[in-house]
Amino acid sequence: MNDTPRAAALARLAAHQRRFDDRFAAYFDALAADVGAPPVSRFTPRALELLRALSLRGGKRLRVALLHEGAGLVTADDDVPGLAEAALSIELLQTHGLVHDDIIDDAPVRRGGPSTYYAYRGEFPAHERTALGLALLAGDLAAFLSVRVLLDAPVPAELRQALTDVQTRAAADTVVGQVMDLERDFLPRPDAGLLDTVTDYKSTRYSVLAPLRMGLLVAGGDLAAHDERLRRYAAPVGVLGQLRDDYLDLFGDEEVVGKPVGSDLRAGRRGYVLSAILAAATGPEREAVERALGDPDCPAAAVDRVRDIARRHGVDDRVRAELRRLAGTASAEAASWRSRWRAEAVDFFEHLPFWAAERAL
Repeated sequence: MNDTPRAAALARLAAHQRRFDDRFAAYFDALAADVGAPPVSRFTPRALELLRALSLRGGKRLRVALLHEGAGLVTADDDVPGLAEAALSIELLQTHGLVHDDIIDDAPVRRGGPSTYYAYRGEFPAHERTALGLALLAGDLAAFLSVRVLLDAPVPAELRQALTDVQTRAAADTVVGQVMDLERDFLPRPDAGLLDTVTDYKSTRYSVLAPLRMGLLVAGGDLAAHDERLRRYAAPVGVLGQLRDDYLDLFGDEEVVGKPVGSDLRAGRRGYVLSAILAAATGPEREAVERALGDPDCPAAAVDRVRDIARRHGVDDRVRAELRRLAGTASAEAASWRSRWRAEAVDFFEHLPFWAAERAL
C-alpha cells in the first residue's frame, strides 16, 4: 500500500491530538472554577487534579480523530459548532472508563503514571475504603461531566438531544460490556463469538461507533441513512483494537504500552490472546497457563513461559495475521465510501486501520 496516504492520515491524527490536548487542558483549567464545589471541600479539587492528570497524560486521541473525520466526511469545516463539546464528552467518558477499569483490575499504573485508584491509596494508606470510594467518585464525576458538556453545547436543542442520546447509549452499552467482561473470565475458554460480543459492547460502541455517529450528526449528515455503513467499519476496527491490546499486553514493550506486560494474565483476563493460548496448549502447558492466570504475584518467569508456549504454537503469528485481515476488512469498507463522501476523510478511514494494526506488528 502506498505510504503517502497513510503518512497523511497519521499527520491528520497527530494534528487532531495536538489541537485537542490544548483544548482539554483549557477545559480543566476552567472547570476548577465552574464545577460548583463548596470552598470548604479539599477533596473535590484533588479529584479534579487527578482527573486532569490522567486525561492529559498520553493517549492517541483516536476517538477525537474519528469524531472530526466523521464530520469531515460531509464538511471541510473543522470548527463546526458542537464538535469541540462532542470531543470533550468522548474523552471525559474515556477518562471515566480508565479510572473504573483500574479499580476493577487493581492496576497501579496507567499511561506511565499512577492510576487514580493507586494515587488515592498512596494518599490514604490507612484508609483503603476511603481511597476506593474517592476513586469511584472521581470516575463517576468524569462520566457526568461528559454528559454535562454536551448539554451545554452551543447548538440547537434537537442536536444536543441527539448527541446526548448517542453518548449515553454508548456509555450504558460500555457498562454492560464491562459486566460481560467479568462474566467471561469465569468460562474456561470463551469462544470467538462471545469475545467479539464483549468487545462490541465494552469498546467498539463507544470508542469507534459513537464518535463516528456524533461527528456525522454535528456536520448535518443523515445518520439513519448511513448508520449501517458506520457499523460495518466500526466492527472490525473495534475487534482490531482489542486484539492489538491483548497482544501487546503479553508481547509488547512495557515502556510503549505504559503498564507492566502480563497484566491480563495476572488479572485472569481470558481475552483473545490468552483464550487462543489455552486452546492451543497441550495438557501440561495448559496447566502452566492456568496456574499463572489470575495470580497477582505471578513472577516474570511465569509470564515468559506463557509467552514461550504461545510462540511454540504460533499464536503470536496467527494474531498478527488476524490484525492484518481486520485492517483490510475495515479499509475495504472505507474505500467503498469514496463515491459518496469527501475524499480526504475517506482516505483517513481507509488507511487508519493499517496504522492501528502495525502498532502491534
